[in-house]
Amino acid sequence: MRFAAAGHNVFIGSRTEERAIAAAEEATDALGDVSSGGTITGHLNTDACESSELVIFSVPYAGQVDTLEVITPHVKGKIIVNVIAPLKFSKGQAFAAPPEDGSAAEEAARLCPDARWVAGFHTLPAGELKNPHTSFEGDALICGDDDEAKGVVLELANEMKGLRGIDAGRLSSARYLEGTTALLINMNKLHKTHFSVQMTGI
Repeated sequence: MRFAAAGHNVFIGSRTEERAIAAAEEATDALGDVSSGGTITGHLNTDACESSELVIFSVPYAGQVDTLEVITPHVKGKIIVNVIAPLKFSKGQAFAAPPEDGSAAEEAARLCPDARWVAGFHTLPAGELKNPHTSFEGDALICGDDDEAKGVVLELANEMKGLRGIDAGRLSSARYLEGTTALLINMNKLHKTHFSVQMTGI
């Protein structure tokens, strides 16, 4: 919704078109009159990828491999932002559960090498990302090996009200960003709030 509010056309993808359309309608209603001309529509995952210049890859980690098998032929040369954080939960606590590649983003880049992979937005509250009526107080940490692709994503982050995009280095930094998600979940539960990360000295 934040991207639509900034004037971009957003294509929500799903395994079924009906679910995608329902999600798009719900997001459009929530967007209200905040949009600067951007639209939100629902499509099959493959069609959404074909129509998009940039893809936000957001699925439960357990579905990453299967989803990549479906979309890989449709994302060659496209920028993909992996926002997935592999987690496990035990005794009311969240723990990072990185795959053998070190992070979900690095695994995805290995499995789908023809896309231009970037990782980020892990340190932002999901609820705030879905609420275009509020302003952020935090930074979006963005990492990737393709500097041009990373620059595009940093510019998109800066379009969100109150948000600042910061270059977090190579794609290997994704393992630390993904792990931070577990920390923030636990802190949110402890303090009953929604934390984000803000860097100083830059």
